[in-house]
Amino acid sequence: MSSEYYVCTGCALLCDDIEVETEDGKLSKVHAACLKGVARMKGCSNPLECTVDGEKADIDSAIAKAASILKNAKNPLIFGHGNSSSEAQKVSIGLAKKTGAYIDDTSSFCQGPIIEAILQEKLKTCTLDDVRHKADVIIFWGADPSNSHPRHLSRYSYFPRGKERQRGWEEDRTAITIDIRRSSTAEICRDTRFYQIPMSADAEFMDALVSGLSSKVPKTSFDFDKKRILELANVMKKAKFGVICVGLGLVYSLEELEPLFKLMEKLNEVSNFHLIPMVGQYNMRGFNQNLFAETGSVNRLKFNGETGNTDHGAEYSVVEALKNKSVDAALIIGSDPLSSLPLSVARYLTEIPLITIDPCQNLTATRSTVTIPCALGGVEAGGTAVRMDGVEIELKKIIETDNLSDEEILTRITEAI
Repeated sequence: MSSEYYVCTGCALLCDDIEVETEDGKLSKVHAACLKGVARMKGCSNPLECTVDGEKADIDSAIAKAASILKNAKNPLIFGHGNSSSEAQKVSIGLAKKTGAYIDDTSSFCQGPIIEAILQEKLKTCTLDDVRHKADVIIFWGADPSNSHPRHLSRYSYFPRGKERQRGWEEDRTAITIDIRRSSTAEICRDTRFYQIPMSADAEFMDALVSGLSSKVPKTSFDFDKKRILELANVMKKAKFGVICVGLGLVYSLEELEPLFKLMEKLNEVSNFHLIPMVGQYNMRGFNQNLFAETGSVNRLKFNGETGNTDHGAEYSVVEALKNKSVDAALIIGSDPLSSLPLSVARYLTEIPLITIDPCQNLTATRSTVTIPCALGGVEAGGTAVRMDGVEIELKKIIETDNLSDEEILTRITEAI
């Protein structure tokens, strides 16, 4: 077994206590990671091959073809990034600037607005280490970390004994789930701490909580028990260090963030509350922060190739760009939009020159003009990534590979244009 610890890139928790065993240059065993992390770190069952026009090619030919496609495109799209190191993301942003490309990632249709509000200091946040050592009230809102981030509760939010929470979950922590269904996490919180609300009722429930926090009688159109809302408001009011873990269930329910802003503002008038987005891909937040540092926006962007100026807004998102057929080539990095986006939107990718950079074969790669296999981040290539709470984590290479890292591939494409 290795004598040092490595970082798991299975999700944005970036657990840094992973030990491994290697055999014949491959990972044979991964210790301490969850099943999701083990599957990620052991790599692809079907690795991507280097191809041009469906035929096997050498890396130089593939990079030259990819550069030619992007150079000749008037409005290329660069999409993915959540499974790339921060170093690769910065090169990709530079490539987008050079080619006048649209650039976006999956946060465009999930946690992006929450992360942007945090970076703009509109929402109070904290680190996962703060949660482990200080948090006494933890609310999982539209989130089920028992399945999405399997080590969240054991490493940070509920079970561990922190510096100010020595009595742990038995006496020192209160975990609450607000969701439309009884999730695995809700089972852990038990009936008295599970608040089941109707679909799309999150904003209304927030307004009711604000009323409860303001010592007013809370009302909902779905007749939720007023006494239970007041009990929840009282628990939140008495919290010494509270945190709301925001999941996709909440993100997709809110048409705008105003109800969340209003709730957080009220909570911090009467208590001490923080918010952490439950980011999925291991470095999605890194992309948001890197693009924000460069442009002031976290996603949904188009560069002007001549001036370097940017246009930002919903119309520049990957979904709208594909729906409106406003891009004429696409570079996909560590993502599979033909599988993850609605077919009515993603189908257009099959009509334009497509480049895929990924360690593994996927549906998008099968329809690509150029495919370039890259090293698996955190296993075959090092670098840095940003955890879901905004903390930068160093990734160490564990094993060697003949594949270039995505950073090296993107650098060579940029140089060839």
